Amino acid sequence: MSTAARTLVERAETGMLGVCQLKRLWSRLCAARLGHIEPVPMDEGHLDRLALHGVGVGLEQAIGYVNQQAPDFAAFERWIIDIAGPPDRARVARLNAALLGQPSPAPDLLHRVESAEPVLSDADLAQWEQAGYVVLRKAISPAQAAAAASAVFTHLGADPAQPDTWYGGTRQGIMVQLFQHPALAAIRASPRIHKAFAQLWGHADLWPTTDRVSFNPPQRPDHVFQGPHLHWDVSLAQPIPFATQGLVYLTNTRPEQGALTLVPGFQHRIADWLATLPPGADPRGQDLDTLGAIPIGGEAGDLVIWQQALPHGSRPNLANQPRVVHYVNMYPARIAQHAQWL
Repeated sequence: MSTAARTLVERAETGMLGVCQLKRLWSRLCAARLGHIEPVPMDEGHLDRLALHGVGVGLEQAIGYVNQQAPDFAAFERWIIDIAGPPDRARVARLNAALLGQPSPAPDLLHRVESAEPVLSDADLAQWEQAGYVVLRKAISPAQAAAAASAVFTHLGADPAQPDTWYGGTRQGIMVQLFQHPALAAIRASPRIHKAFAQLWGHADLWPTTDRVSFNPPQRPDHVFQGPHLHWDVSLAQPIPFATQGLVYLTNTRPEQGALTLVPGFQHRIADWLATLPPGADPRGQDLDTLGAIPIGGEAGDLVIWQQALPHGSRPNLANQPRVVHYVNMYPARIAQHAQWL
């Protein structure tokens, strides 16, 4: 194991799943587990995430599994199948083409998205340019939102009608480590969601992330909101490259219900703001709420997309129902199509 873990294999080497980059990623994770940690180039990290998201696995999941189980590569692939199922051949072919920088073998799929009617209006796109965020109403159906919300409640052992059950379960703050579920997969495969991201990126050759969900119950004395407060998930080195982030509300969420909170338009003024800070000041340690943060409420099924340069987070839930969301994002298959992916 130690020799294999310290030697990165070629990108094109595959195992039983037939997916490129996975064995290379596994070897790097094993090396890191043994203390052989080296900086990962941006393009290499992009391909790692693309390979995992392409087979329906989150990066955090993969790191945790390798660190805890120290699997050989065959066991790593069996674990992927166990939690996400085997990827179909058409998906593997498209994924490998992206990983190897080859033309997509699924031009019909991309053409269908690109030729579909826009889901974001001219007014929506103008808001995107000005405010750095946009809301796509009814991105998914009420039934899809309800099914996903039910999956979250079930995962937590909570009952929507019993408030005392909302505070148990395994969580990291408001984050819930639920990545794989048919209801979540249906959201990631939504044609309306794909079209919205395609409009913002300018093309349809995008892949959905395999991300988790969150559950923010009403604040009470024995359950005080722990965050995340306003923050960035990207380096603040200027200029911050364009990239998207997003979430889908799974239940109706009023602004005071712990809604997504962000600073509209900050992508246009972050450079000037950074220049006003005293030498050595930590931008992330400032009172970001004073920058003009607002909560963005929505109805079940609404998708909010924002630019990564915006400070964003959640807030205490001062209502009487939980905030339940699924984090959804899409990003280009090829590193040349964007400067940085989160």
